Amino acid sequence: MSYLIEVPDGNVVPHGVTLMSWERKPHGWCRGDACVPAFRAAAAESAEGVDVVRFAELLGCPVVAGDGVVAVGEPAGSDLSTAPDFTLDGFTLSSLRGRKVVLVFWASWCGCRYDLPAWLALDAELPVEIVPISLDRDRADAAEWHDGPVDSEGVVADLYNVINVPTVVWIDEDGRIARPQDTMTATDTFRAMNGLSSEAAVAALRHWALTGESAASGQGLRRSTEEERTARLHARIAAWAFREGRPDQARHHLTVAAELAPHDVAIRRGLMPLDGVDPFGDAYFALRSELENAGIPVYRPLPDWSAVRTSGV
Repeated sequence: MSYLIEVPDGNVVPHGVTLMSWERKPHGWCRGDACVPAFRAAAAESAEGVDVVRFAELLGCPVVAGDGVVAVGEPAGSDLSTAPDFTLDGFTLSSLRGRKVVLVFWASWCGCRYDLPAWLALDAELPVEIVPISLDRDRADAAEWHDGPVDSEGVVADLYNVINVPTVVWIDEDGRIARPQDTMTATDTFRAMNGLSSEAAVAALRHWALTGESAASGQGLRRSTEEERTARLHARIAAWAFREGRPDQARHHLTVAAELAPHDVAIRRGLMPLDGVDPFGDAYFALRSELENAGIPVYRPLPDWSAVRTSGV
């Protein structure tokens, strides 16, 4: 799990506080059966309390400190072929084990919001579970379009290394990745802008749903870099600071995040509404131009759709 911990007194929390689900016991810090021995934990402890940054580093977690808050992420995963489990707004991914699942990452700040009815129609038509996950930082923005899970802190986006929307991930009945992060649409509403064929995308999905065959099976999730993981922690602090009425602090962390991961549109465009910036306006088109001029793709579809479409299914 990842955490956003408010620390009004530097980066130190007082003794006796449970920290990131870890509890201090006489022999060390423990969470379930795992323990950090007292002699190791001493590097993060002082008479005043426990230094959150040092404690996170002892656990091997990426960590970023801000003014009054510390963001702690998950250590880099080693198994990229299995879908990371998560619980978000009462939905737990593993509850669908035994079913094919399609995670559809979307946001109200993306035209892909208009695709939601088409995705949900496929849920009714095919033997798959379509799970829309909003990357909106403000839940009210997402609620206007869909009442499903909202990844307002970017935790699931980090687990699945989602850098823009729309992004889909296919997961088979055993919880393994059948298609890693892919840019797919369910309608051609914005085809003139994104160049994506919904016909080919839906044909690929239908083929997998009915046969279990995916041309992308075995590829595994694309791994996040250290810079990407750190950028997402800065983005979490930026979102917190905007909500706390600290725009200068928020923009500082947003700038750092953009420097670390300039290609992460989910961070840069996704935080625009919290800053009072129109995510469909000049700032977004300036971002697109910046990425295109740098040779960085805005959308990243996998190249196998045509083969799947002509398979006869």
